[in-house]
Amino acid sequence: MNGTWSAITLAGKPVEIYEPPGNPRFGALFLHPYSLETLRGRAAYTNLLDKYNMVCVCPHAQRSWWADRVCAEFDTKVTPEKHLLENVLPLFLERWAFPARSIGVFGISMGGQGAVRLAFRHPQLFPVCAGIASAFDFHEVYGQGTPLDEMYDSKEHCRQDTAILQIPSNHYPPHIYFCIDPDDEPWHRGNDRLHEKLAALGVPHTHDLATQAGGHSWQYFDHMAEPALRFLYEGLSAESRRLL
Repeated sequence: MNGTWSAITLAGKPVEIYEPPGNPRFGALFLHPYSLETLRGRAAYTNLLDKYNMVCVCPHAQRSWWADRVCAEFDTKVTPEKHLLENVLPLFLERWAFPARSIGVFGISMGGQGAVRLAFRHPQLFPVCAGIASAFDFHEVYGQGTPLDEMYDSKEHCRQDTAILQIPSNHYPPHIYFCIDPDDEPWHRGNDRLHEKLAALGVPHTHDLATQAGGHSWQYFDHMAEPALRFLYEGLSAESRRLL
């Protein structure tokens, strides 16, 4: 690792930032998993952020599932999605002067579904997204004592807010990637279902539902860092050429 980590506060919420040496070319927004870990100390990711010359901004949002719903554990008034759009996203322009369509979003597990869902809802802001071991069918844990129980009125209400039901009918993000270990039993079917839906709609996407590297664990998350971050870099590079 040659870059540096720092920590700031935005709108009263903690944010961790990784900056590679030199002038970064692109920005990456990372959404953490349910266990709340960011990428700080994860060499599998920081080495690639250096290689691809990307800034990585890692906001904290507690166990909010990164939804556009109030989660008291995060904030009693502001939704996680609103925080990302109104407080975190402007940082990329203010601090590094990144132009439009030069920021990708990615995440792991809870954050993986949050990243893909965010790009589906705001493709003009996030043309490139990647989800690693994404918990797309998070409605399946409704009623099990998570913050979802207070965020939604029912399991069906929760399901209606999942990524697969947020796929835009047009103007979808041009660069979509998601992967999951076939042994990741709780979440594999949701990834397969998203692939089926995107294929049926004719939405281009890249997926890997076959690589085995440890199930739903950091062993797998680290193993898939290279294809995920390479996808972000290549997608953002393609967008930069399109804007010339």
